[in-house]
Amino acid sequence: MFTSFEKMMAWRYLRARKAEGFVSVIAGFSFLGILLGVATLIIVMSVMNGFRAELIDRMLGINGHLSVYRTGAALDDYPDLAARIQNVPGVVAVTPMIESQALVTVGGSASGVAVRGLSANNFMQRPILANAIQEGNIENFRAGQIAIGTALADRLRIGVGDSLVLMSPKVRATPFGSMPRTQRFVVGIIFDVGMYEYNNGFVFMSLEQAQAFFQLPESVTAIEVMTRDPAAIDPVKTAMELALDGHAGVYDWRDSNSTFLGALEVESNVMFLILTLIILVAAFNIISSMIMLVKDKSRDIAIMRTIGATRRTLLKIFILTGASIGLAGTFVGAACGITFALNIESIRQAIQSLSGTTLFPAEIYFFSRLPAQVEWHEVILIVMMSVILSILATLYPAWRAARLDPVEALRYE
Repeated sequence: MFTSFEKMMAWRYLRARKAEGFVSVIAGFSFLGILLGVATLIIVMSVMNGFRAELIDRMLGINGHLSVYRTGAALDDYPDLAARIQNVPGVVAVTPMIESQALVTVGGSASGVAVRGLSANNFMQRPILANAIQEGNIENFRAGQIAIGTALADRLRIGVGDSLVLMSPKVRATPFGSMPRTQRFVVGIIFDVGMYEYNNGFVFMSLEQAQAFFQLPESVTAIEVMTRDPAAIDPVKTAMELALDGHAGVYDWRDSNSTFLGALEVESNVMFLILTLIILVAAFNIISSMIMLVKDKSRDIAIMRTIGATRRTLLKIFILTGASIGLAGTFVGAACGITFALNIESIRQAIQSLSGTTLFPAEIYFFSRLPAQVEWHEVILIVMMSVILSILATLYPAWRAARLDPVEALRYE
């Protein structure tokens, strides 16, 4: 595609020399701009992909892929409904459960929590919960003790074996009027699922305890369903709706998190567009440096034309010169961005230890660690976009060089 003469001339123009030092400085800044733009875009998109994947994994690990409910009423016929759902192809696990809000009090401190009641077997069937137990064991759960998150335990300053009081939103009649229902529970498990929201705001107890506490004997508030593939959930949802035959409604994880998922998608697209401007600005720097190079080398261009170089040859020389800056910046930036993204948690820990400050605190960003997930198709898209912009940035200066009249160029030398 390029002859040895064209490559030699392009390489000569890329090397810094005193006479064209300013041009080389601009070319160097163009290289750095492309490098930083590509690296930043890869890092930011990888972190956003990591956040999205971690959030969805944790939401789907603690919440079901599908939920069966009845508007305004409990599911008192849940054994029959669970049996119907269990026979649907693609269903892996069916979990009758109770979920409601409560107020937890310890030593005068009060806080709102979400209480979930499910069996010990269902608790252990969810890897994100079973593998997250930090203190205590499942036998404590079977014995009537409850499970709370590490953040809630730290905030209330309690541990395994300590007790807390839960206050139900449902009231009970007493000689002194209607009073909220309260009950003391012993903490048997402390878990850490790696997401601050769940570690701070969820309490798990056995299904029987939840039925008694929320005054729902022989009933549940929902049935959670796990499937083989949450990404391909529509056929399972349709089959479940047919199996239930209108006795209960079905909604999936996308319905319950549609606003959140939509916000993530918009944020990802906007960040991609904004960070692409860094690469675009660097491409304009390539145009500037190449125009100055063409002006500085007008005498050389005229001599090459007089000894037989064609306009096509000159076009290729200056395209190769400018594109080399963009290509080098693109691939070095991609390597730096991928390396940074794959080691971002280690880098965060190192910066924290050196600066003594907390980067990305869990109570704000939900995670106890900084996730990053490199999507290779996005990396390829970023590299291709940067290469194309770099090549396009060279076309006008190269065209100017090819159109230069050798007589006019030499007249004023």
